Amino acid sequence: MTHIGIVYFSAGRSLELLANDLAGGVESVQNCQAILLPVEGRHILEGRYKNEALFEQLDAVDGIAFGSPTYMGGPAAQFKAFADATSGERYTEQRWAGKVAAGFTVGGSENGDQSATLGYFNILASQLGMVWVNLAVASKYNAAGLNRLGSQQGVVAQADAGQVHPDDRATAHYLGAHLSQLAQRLTSTADVTTPNAARFPAALT
Repeated sequence: MTHIGIVYFSAGRSLELLANDLAGGVESVQNCQAILLPVEGRHILEGRYKNEALFEQLDAVDGIAFGSPTYMGGPAAQFKAFADATSGERYTEQRWAGKVAAGFTVGGSENGDQSATLGYFNILASQLGMVWVNLAVASKYNAAGLNRLGSQQGVVAQADAGQVHPDDRATAHYLGAHLSQLAQRLTSTADVTTPNAARFPAALT
C-alpha cells in the first residue's frame, strides 16, 4: 500500500475542499491511501509547531502534499510554523529524502501571487531532500479543463465566498492521482535497505 500524507492549514472551507479533492485523487489509484493531516493552531507554541505524532505519520508515508491558502504573497503563518519545525532532525538527518512532494494553494484572485506559495513549498521540499512533482498538464490544452490558471508547479485555485472553481477542484483531484502514481513507481524501484548517507563515499580531504 502506498501512503500519501496531505498536510495543510485551512482557515475556512476552500483549502479544505482542495485537500479532500486531492485525497480523492490519491485513493482513485489502486493500493493508495490518503492521510489528511490538518495543521491546527493549538499545537503552535511560541511560533513553532509542536505535534510529534503528526511528524511521525509523515515519516512513514511515501509522499507528502503541502497545502495552504496564500496570504500576502506566501503561505499562512500556521503552515510556516509547521514548516519551520522540520528544521530539526527531519532536515539534518534528511528523514524525508526520496519521498515525492507536491503543493496546492488557493486565493481570492485568479493571480493573487499564489505561485509564490507553491515556490515556497518547492524550496521546502528541496531542503528536505524530496522529489518535487509538478502538474504535467499544459494549461488550455486538455478537454477536462485542468490547470485552468496556468500554474505548472502545482494546484492554484481561486475561491469566492468559500466556493472553489470546479476546474480547480478537478485539478487537485488529478494531482492526487498523479502524485500517487509517481510514488508507486519510485517505491517499487527504491533501495530501501541503504541509508541515504551511505550511498555516497565521504568527500576527499
